[in-house]
Amino acid sequence: MKTIQHWINGSPADGTDTAPVFNPATGAEQARVVLGSAADVDAAVTAAARAFETWSESSLTQRTQVMFAFRQLLVEHEEELGRIISAEHGKTVDDARGEITRGREVVEFACGLGDVLKGSFSDQVSRGIDVHNFRQPLGVVAGITPFNFPAMVPLWMHPMAIATGNTFILKPSERDPSAANFVADLYKQAGLPDGVFNVVHGGKDAVDAILTHPGIEAVSFVGSTPIAKYVHETATSHGKRVQALGGAKNHAVVLPDADLEFAANHITAGAYGSAGERCMAVSVAVAVGDAADRLAGILERKAREVKVGPGDTPGTEMGPLVTKAAQERVENAVGTAATQGATVVVDGRGLKVDGHEEGFFTGPSLLDHVTTDMDAYKEELFGPVLAIVRADSLDQAIDLINANPYGNGTALFTASGEAARRFQRNIHVGMIGINVPVPVPMSYYSFGGWKDSLIGDNPIHGPEGIRFYTRPKVVTTRWPQQAQQVSAGFNFPTSN
Repeated sequence: MKTIQHWINGSPADGTDTAPVFNPATGAEQARVVLGSAADVDAAVTAAARAFETWSESSLTQRTQVMFAFRQLLVEHEEELGRIISAEHGKTVDDARGEITRGREVVEFACGLGDVLKGSFSDQVSRGIDVHNFRQPLGVVAGITPFNFPAMVPLWMHPMAIATGNTFILKPSERDPSAANFVADLYKQAGLPDGVFNVVHGGKDAVDAILTHPGIEAVSFVGSTPIAKYVHETATSHGKRVQALGGAKNHAVVLPDADLEFAANHITAGAYGSAGERCMAVSVAVAVGDAADRLAGILERKAREVKVGPGDTPGTEMGPLVTKAAQERVENAVGTAATQGATVVVDGRGLKVDGHEEGFFTGPSLLDHVTTDMDAYKEELFGPVLAIVRADSLDQAIDLINANPYGNGTALFTASGEAARRFQRNIHVGMIGINVPVPVPMSYYSFGGWKDSLIGDNPIHGPEGIRFYTRPKVVTTRWPQQAQQVSAGFNFPTSN
């Protein structure tokens, strides 16, 4: 059986303990992944620190040339990487290719850092004195990433860090670890020096070693809110910068004036795509006024039409969940919703796919008449479950969303510009879609929610990513003529 190793200083590195990696479509163990220890993290930090000495002094042209080559390799190997992701995560190959494309957009942004990293210059701020500023890399930085996007979320981190002159250690999810090693090999083919990009696999031991290691300057994290809080608290207490993105409960509001067929079609894709295992998945449809009954009927029809099967089978729209435990948790949540008074309009529990009876499949579930005190509303289910909550007005819908502890993404379906403007100004959510169900911003904007969806104040990629992985210097200069004598003052310096 294949063993997935660490990648340290440009080559595979072995470990001692291992954990199973499953094929979610069959339920069978298909590989073992090594579990990193504090010693493995220290070895990666040592390699990265040594590489930083030269990589941080490389020219911007050299760094962007590597990014251009890396970007091209991602294009050429998209199908292969997509199938690796599908085999370990369970999502469809098409969906996996989609996440690679969205991650590649950050690489393309990193290719253009020459313009973004330009500093500023002020001439003659005082007699004979000029001021300019520039940004420098931090050093060794790390990323801790979730299972649901094994390519895209790491690509939101390491291209930004590496292109700005840092060296990087990635700790991917142990559930689908192979994509990280595949990307590491692409970097090597692109000409990235050994030690600049490293991969340490593992669980909590590896995470804690990263959060506390004195040689790591910054940590980026995407995952659940409780773990994001733990990461932020632990890493900041050890003097590190932290990006910590947490969970979500994303609402899509549908007004009576919306095209309900259009809205339901996109909400269905947003809810059940990738089996709902997205931090930007639509998990709540807020049906306003007399749109409710009509919308519920269309959503029911579309949920029943979703084609569930193995991710590598043509025509499949939704694959299995990532683990048996995830399958059981989602199906238990549907049962709990029914006991708490929700109407189970479409029940995805107990689905069996021919030839894959042991796979971790569950079908789309649609719940109606869900209230805000039910567990199906309060908890992040992270599965193919869509809850319909009914509201009397747009203002009531806004108040409902603002009262939710999460604030990652939200959407409004309407034909009214006034309603859209009122919604986007009054909603307490970081990323908003108007007739767009999953409003993930482009790479030249930053990604980050509000409230419990972002711990601290550091969003990811885009301009915020540049600021996170660099620190500024301001230089004040004077070049007096040799014959000129300039008297020094003992008072606080001013521009006079």
